[in-house]
Amino acid sequence: MRSMNRAERRARLALRHRLSAPARTDDVLDIARSVLVLHATDPATVFLSVAARSVHAVPAAVEKALYGDRTLLRMLAMRRTMFVAPTDLVPVLQASTANGLAARQRATYARMIGRGSDIADAPALFTRAEEAAHAALLARGEATGAQLSADVPLLRTQVDPAPGKSYSRPTNITTWVLVTLGCEGRIVRGRPNGSWTSSQYMWSPVETWLPGGIEDLPAAEARADLVRRWLRAFGPAPAADLKWWTGWTAGDVKKALALLDVTEVDLDGATGIVLSDDLEPAPAPEPWAALLPALDPTPMGWQERGWFLGAHRPRLFDRNGNIGPSVWWDGRIVGGWAQRRDGEIAVRLLEDVGADAESAVEREAARMAEWFGDVRAIPRFRTPLERELTA
Repeated sequence: MRSMNRAERRARLALRHRLSAPARTDDVLDIARSVLVLHATDPATVFLSVAARSVHAVPAAVEKALYGDRTLLRMLAMRRTMFVAPTDLVPVLQASTANGLAARQRATYARMIGRGSDIADAPALFTRAEEAAHAALLARGEATGAQLSADVPLLRTQVDPAPGKSYSRPTNITTWVLVTLGCEGRIVRGRPNGSWTSSQYMWSPVETWLPGGIEDLPAAEARADLVRRWLRAFGPAPAADLKWWTGWTAGDVKKALALLDVTEVDLDGATGIVLSDDLEPAPAPEPWAALLPALDPTPMGWQERGWFLGAHRPRLFDRNGNIGPSVWWDGRIVGGWAQRRDGEIAVRLLEDVGADAESAVEREAARMAEWFGDVRAIPRFRTPLERELTA
């Protein structure tokens, strides 16, 4: 069995995720493709992930790709997580993941409506609300949730989301309906109301990004395609990492792998999977430093992170498994960082990495401070070290 040790995996990560200096680029779309999708639960992550992998790109370049060229699109997909995806990948994500997610979302919200109101046929009401909201959005061309709620009385239907609980407060179904329409691939989140750290998005019909709508693909074919792309970017890796990243069942993962030509390899004693045409050793890059943001797609790409994380998990992750801002040196995490209120990028190394590494990290910190400019961005999910650095 071919062995692919930690050093080789780190070399692949550096080159394929565009983190080593020679691999960086100012092509925002290419950066997104290098990590498959950009994690977008925290809007700032999209921009800061690009910053870490670029040379001269600025926030306006990311906005141009999202809202000008529209080569990137926001959508809920794996693990019901928000991502920014290249538009050519959207049909694959829709068929492999989002369609199933939409069905589950609709069923969940219908149950909540039925439980928290006196509506006799909650599924039928939810369907009517979807169709009315979609028609209103098509008429407007672009709208906020509040504007659509004003247009469509059904969206103002009040529901008690947790009947009998002291913390429950009546809410209308606007967000539930719009999120489900987004999962179905009928509408998309557009430009936010505010800076690039804002999550108050305008909604648009999907046709404004994809004129013909989202191409319909067979689910099995789409899952195999997504696995192939994931292995190209994140392989080799154990099948358990793939199951975690996709959020699929073990059966779905097994069926997708069966459609591909893959090879098992030894990962320092564990069994990993790699595409059979991707067994050539990766050249070792020059040592490199990077400051990756909270929820960056690289550390969030695997469930088993020991080969690059070491013993630093308690300081850098929150209780729900979300990683905070991390400092990387030569393929592994060696510390964390945070933006303070005055704009300073504070760094704390959690191990001795030597003078050369410290200097490289300082240069990256200065570059990130310039990238932020006057914008201040607190991560959505606070981690112990990030809190310490901003106290």
